[in-house]
Amino acid sequence: MTAGETHPGETHRAIEATFRIERARLVAGLARMVRDIDRAEELAQEALVVALSDWPKTGVPANPGAWLMAVAKRRAIDAIRHDQMRDRKHEEIARTLDEEAEDATAALDAALDDDLGDELLGLIFTACHPMLSREARAALTLRVVGGLTTDEIARAFLSSEATIAQRIVRAKKAIAQAGLAFDVPRGGERAARLSSVLEVIYLIFNEGYAATAGDDLVRPALAREAQRLGRILAGLLPEEPEVLGLLALMEIQASRLGARTGPDGAFVTLTEQDRSRWDGLLIQRGLDALARAEALGGRGPYVLQAALAACHARARRAVDTDWPRIAALYDRLRVVTPSPVVDLNRAIAHSMAFGPDAGLKLVDEIADADALRNYAPFPAARGDFLFRAGRLVEARSAFGAAAALTRNLRERAFLLARADACDGQD
Repeated sequence: MTAGETHPGETHRAIEATFRIERARLVAGLARMVRDIDRAEELAQEALVVALSDWPKTGVPANPGAWLMAVAKRRAIDAIRHDQMRDRKHEEIARTLDEEAEDATAALDAALDDDLGDELLGLIFTACHPMLSREARAALTLRVVGGLTTDEIARAFLSSEATIAQRIVRAKKAIAQAGLAFDVPRGGERAARLSSVLEVIYLIFNEGYAATAGDDLVRPALAREAQRLGRILAGLLPEEPEVLGLLALMEIQASRLGARTGPDGAFVTLTEQDRSRWDGLLIQRGLDALARAEALGGRGPYVLQAALAACHARARRAVDTDWPRIAALYDRLRVVTPSPVVDLNRAIAHSMAFGPDAGLKLVDEIADADALRNYAPFPAARGDFLFRAGRLVEARSAFGAAAALTRNLRERAFLLARADACDGQD
């Protein structure tokens, strides 16, 4: 190998890294053109195969995304021509592709710079379409935008690969049957769809931050993927306060991931966490995103939740936490987005700010809510209020009920330990 030459292995690694970076944009642009996610993924993969063959000989091009898109477009044109333009739709798509393929190297550079944001945004909005179930939206988003394999998604959600694959296939079919154009919705439809997009990203994050089932309390890789999606969305929609609010919320929450579990994987409560283990860079990123959201007039649920998280992030010690402000923020949040879960968190905040009896009064008011009937955090919170109020027999019963409801083994162990601690206080 002569001086200056690149080792083939290094070139292959560079190609794979480039493809990981460019994949979502590539699939987004192709899906918008061919109106088919499966075909877009196939074309992207075919372009990668060509790159693996050509780039070790020619070197990585200056604009690898444009190069890959050019190859994929030509493949799409060839395929459509091979099918002899069977219907008008194919003719229309092929004509568009032909026009865009002219002078591909120069034109695609500009096209990628100018249009790719909209194309990627269109893919995100399509993958998160509210006509799909939350589970299907999450799986499809992680697959086509995040680039995760079906096996990785299945492991992240403790599901079988076959189940996840079926969800993705059904979601793609539903999108195709609905004739969605992979465009960014406008006006009122965009606002309605944006809430679905944010919900899916936050669902993915929460499953990483506090796993609902399994042996592990947290799954950092899944949380990081949601953060990455949030950063992409914030880059594409920098003037949307709720997008910035969600990003701020995830960054601040993620800063505590390393401190949420002990060396043995056991759960560590927020008030007992070693705050020196919190990630200062993530906290600052979150506070910056929150400041931008608030400067834009953001008052929505994600901005408010980010403000709540910021109260904890700013407290150097647990005793410094501004619980009265947190309680006030929850009072506002329940007006903006009323739900039994928000009411439960409000009760916890009021118990910390004004004493356990204040929390008990509020949880008693929501005890009959159907959404809380089999929700482990409800009896867990009530158990904590009772414990702090000195009502230990009732507290033990509440912690036992919470342990029976949770599907997470680490959380169950924590709750049973709290139940046993009630005996030790007699």
